[in-house]
Amino acid sequence: MAVDEVAPPKRRSIPIPVYIAAAIALAGAAIFAYLELHPAGPAPAIGLSNEGKEYIKNLQLSDVTMKDTGSFAGQDLVEIEGKIANTGDRAIDVVEIYCAFRDPGGQIIYKPRVPIVSVKMGGLKPGETKSFRLPFDEIPDSWNQALPQLVVAGVKFS
Repeated sequence: MAVDEVAPPKRRSIPIPVYIAAAIALAGAAIFAYLELHPAGPAPAIGLSNEGKEYIKNLQLSDVTMKDTGSFAGQDLVEIEGKIANTGDRAIDVVEIYCAFRDPGGQIIYKPRVPIVSVKMGGLKPGETKSFRLPFDEIPDSWNQALPQLVVAGVKFS
């Protein structure tokens, strides 16, 4: 070998098992991210059993108010706030209500079903009162601007 010649550096090759392990780890991370970050479908609606229908008289809505505020995107945001009290003797995990928005002729034009009590917020124990806030930004323009009718749609006991 001449003085001017430089020997090429030795190339180290990565063993095939390292590529396989990296591919498995990458696939596992992708599956984990998909399962954790992908929004789940809507929760199945809870029913209103005969037992739930009987118990509704123990669920008291109070201090229900409505306000119309502007949102960041320039849309109207209607917020319904209030309190729900459990005057009965059973603990509740979930209470869902229908909010029936009507047009000037009294016809229901929008009727979303929304939770006002959930497991995430700690349920509703006997004798307990909790506040709720329901934001709506998709109410049709034909809405009569009146407070919607709030009707219990489902109850799930603890």
